[in-house]
Amino acid sequence: MIESDGIRIRRASRDDVEFLLEVFTDDDVQPFLAGGAAFDEGRVRSELERQEAEPEAFGRFVIEVEEDGGWQPAGTMGFHRVNERSRIARLERLAVLPRFRGRHVADDAARAFQRHLIFDLDYHRLELEVYGFNERAQRHSERAGFMREGVKRKAYLRHDEWTDGVLYGLVREDLEN
Repeated sequence: MIESDGIRIRRASRDDVEFLLEVFTDDDVQPFLAGGAAFDEGRVRSELERQEAEPEAFGRFVIEVEEDGGWQPAGTMGFHRVNERSRIARLERLAVLPRFRGRHVADDAARAFQRHLIFDLDYHRLELEVYGFNERAQRHSERAGFMREGVKRKAYLRHDEWTDGVLYGLVREDLEN
């Protein structure tokens, strides 16, 4: 459990499948998620099983906010290891339900998650990629401390159009300074 400033992040469990699907299929969220992501119950359950088998290499998390004296699920985030020797993780599926937006939930959760991956799980580098049309996610990435590293031009077919992938990175030294 990771707690910070009125939010907490916890590993998703099998009890969270319905909530994860609610987030992933929300009309205001789904267009911005990767086209090949798990959007059905079977694939989400499979990801949670992978998390149980490889907790240091793969994870699905639920972001909760403190509200009305309790914790309410507000969003999701995840990671997977892309390079074991160099300790690189790719972040993915940061999504906050629309009714929780405007409270800096994603920014606060991202910063806490970075610290968890770098200092608790000993990753050296974190990467993420967002669609070029997703300007909100690009602004969020920079607010959360990621450095824009480049653009993969017309890399993905999404919504029947080719779109760029904007690449971001953060290294341990960024958080140590």
